[in-house]
Amino acid sequence: MNLTPTKPFHDHFSGVASRYADFRPRYPAALFDYLATLAPRNSLVWDCAAGNGQASVDLAARFEKVVATDASQEQIASAIPNPRVEYRVATAEQCGLPDRSVTLITVAQALHWFNLSRFWPEVNRVLIQDGIIAVWAYGIIEVEGDAVNKLALEFYENTVGPYWPPERKLVEEGYRTIPFPFVEISPLPFRMETRWTLDQLLGYFSTWSATNRFIKATGHSPLGTLAAALAHEWGDVNCPRVIAWPLSLRIGRKFQN
Repeated sequence: MNLTPTKPFHDHFSGVASRYADFRPRYPAALFDYLATLAPRNSLVWDCAAGNGQASVDLAARFEKVVATDASQEQIASAIPNPRVEYRVATAEQCGLPDRSVTLITVAQALHWFNLSRFWPEVNRVLIQDGIIAVWAYGIIEVEGDAVNKLALEFYENTVGPYWPPERKLVEEGYRTIPFPFVEISPLPFRMETRWTLDQLLGYFSTWSATNRFIKATGHSPLGTLAAALAHEWGDVNCPRVIAWPLSLRIGRKFQN
């Protein structure tokens, strides 16, 4: 994938910022416990492309200071308040943090949107010597029950499939095809899991960039048809089912320079 220096910022999420905060899955606590073994508690952490601060507040429970940036003003306006988190509107490629001031950089489910030819130099600029960068993404949803899971996969691949931005392929590949110019560390395996009702699952689908691009292109929502099909297979729609996502994690240490 050609990520050129002039690649613009495409805001796929400002229009759904409030729903994004309500219906996005939470990352496992074990992931943040693991990150806390890689950097001291008194570290300054930069949570890049933080969205509504979902990962930021979990980091703040383990580190003294987190600067959470996002290019979307609406996402920052919807962010979760926390005394250890300072929210700022800034791009990944120009964060405004001082040189060699950050011990740990995290990027949750956002690296695929970046101009990497500009982001990697920014990472090296702000990281201290031997500082850590951790990036992760969660893959295709898995829903409890074969019939329900088949409908969810059909929606992902075929109904809104043509409307996914091309960057989505990098997520499906677990970021393994992205050049990662750091001394790589082999991480522990992690998995995201929650229990949702049908309404919660549909709320999550409503936050997908592909769903919203479908609506913009066609003038109608695909969620009504999906809701009816899922309800037929779900049983008691107020009874939660297990929802899971595989989590892909890449961790690196800054080169000596």
